[in-house]
Amino acid sequence: MGYDDSIYRQRSGDTDPGPVGDYRDDYPSGDFGIGDLRAADPVDTGRQGVPAAVLDDVFDDPAHGEPGRDRLAFHIIWEIVLLLGVAAVGYVLLREDSGALRGNALEQLLVAGAALGLLAVGAGLTLRAGAVNLALGPVAVAAALHFAENGDRGIVPTIAQAAVAALVLGVAVGIVVVVFHVPGWAASLAAALGTLVFIQRRPLPVDVQGGYDPSNHALYLFVGVAVVAVLGGLLGTVKSVRRSVGRFRPVADPARRRGPVAAVLTGGAIALSMPLAAGAGVLIAASSDGPVVPASGFEWTGLAVGAALLGGTSAYGRRGGVFGTVLAVALLIVGQRYLVERGWEEVTPAALGAGAVVAGLLVTRLVETFGRPKSAGTDETPWQTTQTQPPPPPQRTSTLGERADSWSSLPAQPTESRAGAWDTERWSNGDR
Repeated sequence: MGYDDSIYRQRSGDTDPGPVGDYRDDYPSGDFGIGDLRAADPVDTGRQGVPAAVLDDVFDDPAHGEPGRDRLAFHIIWEIVLLLGVAAVGYVLLREDSGALRGNALEQLLVAGAALGLLAVGAGLTLRAGAVNLALGPVAVAAALHFAENGDRGIVPTIAQAAVAALVLGVAVGIVVVVFHVPGWAASLAAALGTLVFIQRRPLPVDVQGGYDPSNHALYLFVGVAVVAVLGGLLGTVKSVRRSVGRFRPVADPARRRGPVAAVLTGGAIALSMPLAAGAGVLIAASSDGPVVPASGFEWTGLAVGAALLGGTSAYGRRGGVFGTVLAVALLIVGQRYLVERGWEEVTPAALGAGAVVAGLLVTRLVETFGRPKSAGTDETPWQTTQTQPPPPPQRTSTLGERADSWSSLPAQPTESRAGAWDTERWSNGDR
């Protein structure tokens, strides 16, 4: 039996039948996923007849999306693997130096972890929003130089100046991204190159002014950053929040605008990530044993993006775990300290960041493979796997359930009888 949408249209007052079999406009709240029409009542297609389970499976983007909740089992398994990795690297580090995780050495690791953690949180936030920020490292170096030059004028005013300047830059990048709907990496790369102009105006290392020592609050700084990262991950597990933040994620046409909600959230994510990078730069400068050396800062970008990807945040946006970013940061910090203890100086921060990004891309493939909703199925729709043309539209039926005969089902009329009806000889016989 086919579907008769005339019943619903009579109830809703819509007299335009539209294309046969087109039910998309019947549900303004979203677009049903594959198989949802089969789950609905085949007779009563009104909103009251749609089961609650089907409505809960509706994607918030009517044109694109995978119905259902993202699976978090892979993230749990991967975060356990990261935790074991941190424990293993910590164990081998203690074998090299028994005092590496004690006293002043531990405080330095915690401050370094807090600085990288702020950068990784900013990278993870923009990755989830689908517009990764590549200017995090240069902004951190610029903030470090600013703090080193002006730290003696007051810690709070100096930090506030760096944070406000970074926020203004982030707002400008966010506006460019959402107004012109361009990739975040491209706009943030332009911002990074612009920040390099500020850095290159200081060709010599800058001695740190002021006496602020973050190691006195090392534990509080690291725990605070970790709490922020975990709370953000927990909030990202909520289905509505997860999909709203990741709405900028590319779909069939990456250049297609994703609506005002995507624009506001993506622009806000980019703007917020910049002050986080500035805070990381302040910690880098304040914890430095010597002068702050002007550098491009792209190695910090690599470490930040690598930590976010390695923690389970997808490079495509939206998907991510809870504890993964914190564990990945700990793994990189402890691993870098282990490399120093072994004397492997050729493994620079840039090389470590490159390795983290490559490993993170492999994790992204696993996240996208095992983190998709179960109802998503394969990348192809059912008819694409069996035939090249979409299935024929459902035939309309009468209200009594009887199939209406189409004009094409009428028997063909012989052409001779039609011509004979207008034969002049027949009319002439009638006049006789």
